[in-house]
Amino acid sequence: MISDRMKQGPQRLAHRSLMRALGVDKDDIKRPIIGVVNGFNEIIPGHLHLNDLVKEVKAGVYMAGGQPLEFPMIGVCDGIVMGHEGMRQSLPSREMIADSIELVARGHAFDGLVMVTNCDKIDPACLMAAARIDIPCVIVSGGAMLPGEYAGKTMDVATAFEAAGKLVKNQITEEEAYQVECGCCPTVGSCAGLFTANSMNCMIEALGMGLPFNGTIPAPYSDRRIIARDSGKAVVELVKNDIKPSKILTRQAFLNAIAVDMAIGGSTNTLLHLMAAAQTAGVDLTLEDFDRIGRQVPNLCHISPSGEHRIVDLHHAGGLPAILRLLGDKGLLDLSAMTVTGRTMDQSIGQAPVLNETVIRPFDDPYAAQGGLRILRGNLAPKGSVIKVSALPADWQGHSGPAKVFECEEDAADFVFSGQVEAGQVLVIRNEGPKGGPGMREMLVLTAALAGMGLSEKVLLLTDGRFSGASRGASVGHIAPEAADGGAIAAVNDGDVIELNVAERTLDLKVDEQEIKRRVAEYKVPEKPGITGYLRRYAASVGGADIGAVWKED
Repeated sequence: MISDRMKQGPQRLAHRSLMRALGVDKDDIKRPIIGVVNGFNEIIPGHLHLNDLVKEVKAGVYMAGGQPLEFPMIGVCDGIVMGHEGMRQSLPSREMIADSIELVARGHAFDGLVMVTNCDKIDPACLMAAARIDIPCVIVSGGAMLPGEYAGKTMDVATAFEAAGKLVKNQITEEEAYQVECGCCPTVGSCAGLFTANSMNCMIEALGMGLPFNGTIPAPYSDRRIIARDSGKAVVELVKNDIKPSKILTRQAFLNAIAVDMAIGGSTNTLLHLMAAAQTAGVDLTLEDFDRIGRQVPNLCHISPSGEHRIVDLHHAGGLPAILRLLGDKGLLDLSAMTVTGRTMDQSIGQAPVLNETVIRPFDDPYAAQGGLRILRGNLAPKGSVIKVSALPADWQGHSGPAKVFECEEDAADFVFSGQVEAGQVLVIRNEGPKGGPGMREMLVLTAALAGMGLSEKVLLLTDGRFSGASRGASVGHIAPEAADGGAIAAVNDGDVIELNVAERTLDLKVDEQEIKRRVAEYKVPEKPGITGYLRRYAASVGGADIGAVWKED
């Protein structure tokens, strides 16, 4: 066992005495030492209950013959930091979380890890840490929040963000807005829709790094405790059988995850996080893989923000096992992939029938013949960009209009909330990429405001930053290269015509190429005050969105 290096032999007498100070006796120390990473904090609703799940994980580890040792990790709530300077910290926290898990796990010679997580950047950070350390690992989600209800309609946090736009337009009263505020997040858990947190929980399951149903069991359900305990048991078996992440996180596993992503219509942020995890695992994955698979896999689900269903509905319709079985039987993914159950995906999911064809559409009646995410290229995004077409009407085929350019999110938000925005415009928000932001902020406040104003399909938003998984409407993010790296988005002037064609998957600035080059050469990146400490180091080291915004040296 790896842990023997810190506990066996006369030269480790002092080490054993320190372990005994932790309550690990002479029999316990002979067991495999399993690190249990606890994402608990009192800032993120999806993490508030994780102490309870960690207790179950540790019980499962001990029952299976392992010795659990718990340690913490940090986290940032994307919803609470949305729309202000705090959002700059979100994506950069992914690298810090992965780094910190790696440091503790390597330093203490753990034989295996169980990571108890839940939300946007924390989920992929755990995947990255597992790939780096390459000891047996299981990832446990805290589960989704249940939806709220008001006036006979279900709602989630996206409802609250959109209520702000409706309030500005006097479409709802102050009292109605307050009822939404009080009722849209009724339980602990990751926000109830298929936003980034739950998209990544589903990706973890699709990759084989979580047990079946890990992506969809709601946080308040007792099954969430059971799967946590079973995950503790599973990691000990993985240690005994030497099944490491490198045997699970293969190229085929990532291609499987992309297929699932396209079928369910996950968050655009899955592109960043799957590519980051793949690079960490030494797997070649590019935007071309997303584009190719997106052309092959139909969109079978419309879960909020794409529709009225929530994660709890997907769970009761058969969950990820039903999606995996459906895609596998159609030859759209490889069910022979290994999973943390110690068995193949095919063996793990069993028959997995679809239990509600309203939530998971059949292949002969999909929401769309192609996947929920679409990669766009053109002279404005030569290295790619992404739009979530599943969050748009099926007949929405693109947009052409005059640009209105903003150098930061705040200026664009002031423009929208002041009532100056008009149908037909193209709002271009630059200097919000990984480097230029820095931190590649999400812009849910903007997309939700436009949705609340009834303009989400009539105004096109473009940015080298990104959008929340809760965003809907005509929103194109991840434009690469970003303005700070000399991308063509730096060349856009007010009044320039920009054209998006969904069918052709193109995004073009209708300006002569030589003129674009001239403008880019003359463009000066605006200085942003207060970028110090970790953010300053992050900006100097981070790569572009087209490679997952990972460290350049990675």
